[in-house]
Amino acid sequence: MKKAVIILSGGLDSACMVSYLKKGYQLYGITFAYGQRASEEIKAAKRIAKLLKLKEHKILDIGFMKELYGDSNVLTSTKKKMPSTFEYSIVVPIRNAIFLSIATAWAFTLNAELVAYGAQKGDTKYPDCRPEFTRKIQTALNQGEYDGIKNKIRKEIKIWSPYSENISKSDLIKKGYKELGNEIFKTWSCYLSGKVQCGKCESCNNRKIAFAKAKIEDKTKYLK
Repeated sequence: MKKAVIILSGGLDSACMVSYLKKGYQLYGITFAYGQRASEEIKAAKRIAKLLKLKEHKILDIGFMKELYGDSNVLTSTKKKMPSTFEYSIVVPIRNAIFLSIATAWAFTLNAELVAYGAQKGDTKYPDCRPEFTRKIQTALNQGEYDGIKNKIRKEIKIWSPYSENISKSDLIKKGYKELGNEIFKTWSCYLSGKVQCGKCESCNNRKIAFAKAKIEDKTKYLK
């Protein structure tokens, strides 16, 4: 079976994305601890990886990224108030470029053919989620292994996201719910950590809206 490396954040989108890939690929998951305030998502990723029976699941500590970001970003700095609607302070600079580069390095060593991340068509405000970015970084990363691919030592990598096929968050939820059942409500979308998700940040609000659009009762536990 073909191999794929999936970036598994522990959130709703990446967990549901697996439903699109599980039948066609042997899946290897990778989760990044980059100093995010939402550390609960890493616990969720561990649970999802076991539930979906991934071939392997790596959790990589790249916490030094938090030091590089400093106080510029609300997802890593506690000095900034978490907004309930989109603000550019939510955008973590080239986060997906970093994640995809590392995931692709692993994919090349596995002789995998696909690297996937959970960007969906509602992520229009995030530059490193857009299909144009995905195409360009795919080209750059394959160029970085051009000789290995040419000499058939490596396989050319395709980078895939739901966004690249115009799949919405609510579409993801519909398919993911069939695979995950009520475990879908244990994914972690919140930008903060706590016993339950805050229910007020931009990501929690997007989660609520997507469940409503999918016409699935949201059984997620929220603080508010």
